[in-house]
Amino acid sequence: MAAAERILLVHPLGYEAEAAGRDISRLANIMPPLGLASIAAWLERQGFAVDLVDCHAHPDAESRIRELLRGTRPGWIGFSCTTSSFLDGVRLARLAKSERPEIRTVFGGPHVSALKERVLTDFPEVDIVVVGEGEETLAALLAAGGEKLEEIPGLVFRDGGVPRFTGYREPGLELDSLPFPAYEKLAGYPRAYQLPIFNYPKAPNSSCISSRGCPYACSYCDRSVFRRTFRYNSADYLYDHLRYLRERFGVRHVNFYDDQFTFNRGRVEALCRKLIDEPLGLTYNCAVRAEHVDPELLRLMKAAGCWMASLGIETGDPELLAKHRQNPDLAMLAEKIRQIKTAGIRVKGLLMMGLPGESEASIRKSMEYVFSLPIDDFNLSKFTPFPGTPIYENAHELGSFNEDWAKMDCMHFQFVPSGMTRERLEELFTLYYKSHFQRPQVLLGYLAMLWKSPDSWRRFALNAGSFLRFARDSRRLGDS
Repeated sequence: MAAAERILLVHPLGYEAEAAGRDISRLANIMPPLGLASIAAWLERQGFAVDLVDCHAHPDAESRIRELLRGTRPGWIGFSCTTSSFLDGVRLARLAKSERPEIRTVFGGPHVSALKERVLTDFPEVDIVVVGEGEETLAALLAAGGEKLEEIPGLVFRDGGVPRFTGYREPGLELDSLPFPAYEKLAGYPRAYQLPIFNYPKAPNSSCISSRGCPYACSYCDRSVFRRTFRYNSADYLYDHLRYLRERFGVRHVNFYDDQFTFNRGRVEALCRKLIDEPLGLTYNCAVRAEHVDPELLRLMKAAGCWMASLGIETGDPELLAKHRQNPDLAMLAEKIRQIKTAGIRVKGLLMMGLPGESEASIRKSMEYVFSLPIDDFNLSKFTPFPGTPIYENAHELGSFNEDWAKMDCMHFQFVPSGMTRERLEELFTLYYKSHFQRPQVLLGYLAMLWKSPDSWRRFALNAGSFLRFARDSRRLGDS
């Protein structure tokens, strides 16, 4: 196969490889790059040769990238980047061009989909940007040999040195037409990947995406890739996908990494009944929105193996929540959390600190609200106004915003709302976490994980120093 028809896909790490051993977010959770694996499977179906390197799972993978550039001599190298990993992708693109000056670099993902022409204006290492979903656009790009780019929707390229966007690709792919992601191209899969500790009962475990997009429009959510569309796999396709993971890779627990797993009730009911009638011997987690669960559905989900459900709470201050989220009904949310617990499903709350309008009083209200609920686990992130979110455009007017992309990972306070200081936010962030973990019912819940999730306790013991440092000072990279 000609080099021009071969592409190397890369998932950048986002920081120096030497820091990976201290990165608390990486120690706690290594998720497979499902978007890249899906693109790899689609491209191979179209007849292209694909290699895939995940630097997040393998921080020492730079030597592997050099080896592939010299050995297989691909004509293309593609990067899927978040905001925090984009500059690392640029660095690797520069490396690729030093090894093979003729190679063409293509970038995709939420960061470049949001910024479009700005990426090519500011970064000469980037030849082409794929905006939105990558499968069809990248296949068309490779099939055309990089020619007649103006005829391919979904691209940003330089036309006479000037960045040009060819427009959005419409409509989106029918998701049941996609092959399963090319998990086999992920070195060490599934053992190289792991869900957050205490978020699964058995290993090996993995993530799975069964839908794309979200019909809601919250101020803090990026919509640059899927925009306001929402599509999903059918129950039959999803069951076959789970069976493939179980039989081919021995996966015993799956996390559905969807924004709205239960939005279409019918397909969830059909999937649950199939899992009950024809068990696969695996359990699952999912993220739900309170408006789209009820006791009957939750009982069915539990019977089908649902182990934990995550809900976006964001903040327990009703006035602050109303500024940023549709249908900000905290009483309804609390009732749905109790319904999930009654069904025998663990509950994980997803929260933010530092939203525009945040104050010390709102943080105290949020803590009071959250600690009144039967939540088993929670994730508190540091609000970040990402490119592509509605709030990004006027973030500088709402507080102090240090747009340092490498640190925009929800684990640094790059945005400080008016009336607050970064130092006080850090103090309250640490207090929030410590207060949660010091609650007796939470401690008893984690103690029960000794027999409910023994692998989690094994991982905790191996990395206890890093976890305890994070609990003490909330710093992502330990002593960096």
